Parts: sequence; C-alpha cells; structure tokens
Amino acid sequence: MSERLFFVTEEEEAERIDKYISSVAEEFSRSYIQKLIKEQAVLVNHKPVKASYMVSPGDQILLVALPPTEPSALPEPIPLDILYEDTQVIVVNKPKGMVVHPAAGHATGTLVNALLYHCQNELSGINGVLRPGIVHRIDMDTTGALVVCKTDEAHAALAAQLKEHTITRCYHAIVHGSLKEESGTIDAAIGRNPKDRKKMAVVAKDSLSGKHAVTHWKALGQLRGYTYIECHLETGRTHQIRVHMASIGHPLLGDSVYGPSRCPVARLQGQTLHAMTLGFLHPANKTYMEFTAPLPEYFKNLLTMLQM
Repeated sequence: MSERLFFVTEEEEAERIDKYISSVAEEFSRSYIQKLIKEQAVLVNHKPVKASYMVSPGDQILLVALPPTEPSALPEPIPLDILYEDTQVIVVNKPKGMVVHPAAGHATGTLVNALLYHCQNELSGINGVLRPGIVHRIDMDTTGALVVCKTDEAHAALAAQLKEHTITRCYHAIVHGSLKEESGTIDAAIGRNPKDRKKMAVVAKDSLSGKHAVTHWKALGQLRGYTYIECHLETGRTHQIRVHMASIGHPLLGDSVYGPSRCPVARLQGQTLHAMTLGFLHPANKTYMEFTAPLPEYFKNLLTMLQM
C-alpha cells in the first residue's frame, strides 16, 4: 500500500481530478486513477469524490493505492555507440529518435533494451525494472552523451553529484533568431505549465511547482535566421534548455513543443539539441572524467546549410 499527497496550487487551473492526477503522477494511467476514484481510494480534503470533480486551488488530494506492477524491460540486440565503459559505468552517445527507457508507446527499441543486451543485465536496480542503470536521461530527439550505472553504488554516487550540480553538462543547439549578446545566463524557475500539464514553463520563483533552474549560454556562430549556441547546465530540470531559450524568444530549431508548430526545415526530426560534453567524478576512484560526443551528421549538415 502506498500513499501520494498532492496540493493544487494557485497557478493551476480547474480540471477534472482524474486528468489532474494523471498529469502530476505519470506512473498511473488515467483509467487506473478512475478505478481508484470509483473505489473511493482518492480523497479530496479528506472526502471521496467522483471522477467529474473539478480540482480547485488549495485542494489537498490523497491517493491510496498499490502501485501498478512494472513489467521488466527485455534485452534487445540494438547497436550502441559507446564512448567509455568499465565495471561501474558506461557512457553512450545516444542517437536521435531513441527513447531512453520503456514507456507508453515505446515498449521496445529503447536505450534500456539495448543496454540490457550489451551489459547482460549488469545494471543498477535503484530506478526499477523499467529504468535499470538510468541516473539521468535526455529527450528522445536530443542526441549525445549519457552515463549509465552498472552498480547501485555507482548509481548512488552519480545521483549525489547530480543533486549537488557538480556534473559537467555542455550542450550545443541551434536557436531561432539572432541573439543580441555574445553570452548570458538564464536564472528562471521551471515547473509544470499550468495551462498544459504535459509541458514545462518558466514560473514564479516562489511558486510551489517551480524548481530553481540556471542555464549559461554562449553564441558560437551566426547563421541565416538562426544562432549556433553552447549551453552549460548549472541545474538539470526537465526540458530546461528548451524552456529557457524559448522564454527569451529564441526557441530551438525543430522544437514544435516550445517553438513554432511547423518546422521551417524539411524532414527535421525534433529539436536541434546535442549533449556534447559530460564530465563527472568516477564513482569508484573519484577521478574526474570528461567525455565528448561528436556532433551527429544531421546537425553538421544543418550548420553547413544555414551558414551566412
């Protein structure tokens, strides 16, 4: 038996309770939440409600349920671009279009499926059977360096570095427009978009849903209608670079979620974002290690095509 407690904030708009819970607790399907509501396992302000109940700011929602059982991910012989590997960690260069771990609509063909085959199930178990070894992730259409842990000890050590913001993470991206400055810092909290729970947004720093987020950017070159930039993450929030750059009027090229819905470049799949450099203290010997994932061909071709 597990309990989850949620508080509806002032920034969140009224919506059906089943829809609200499915957006803030993504591990539960909407049909499963409706089942719990019917069984009176969801209480609002200490009272059971119907699925049609519209949540309001200030509501306290208690969900009492057995978490759904996760099926195990299966090994698949998918090629990996390995930048480094030892008995503790493996650093891979994730290609565009590959999901990191199985989820709804992506049960197979993920990085986890490939890692299970390559590592012969020797991956940390801290994040469960669907996310073995995964200590951080990047979006499906973001490419580049990602570290995966083979042992629970390595996982705990790297998770601590992520929490302390001591891991080096440098990304390259192409953004719309011409940046007025050569470099800058975006210090703006990020939380769920109150109008669309599937998206993130810049929110007030004192917001209950907002998390401290800092991105340092630097222009690497001007292109025809775009700018080639480098971003260093001081924090690591969901969609951080995509949300931060869009918030200052320079969304990433190809990002239909936070930028123009129609991509101006034909056949471009998702945002132009690449995890170029990843550095951390090795979990066993504490030596600083840094890895660079070369720009993918599609990215290099875009830079050539958009040269001024």
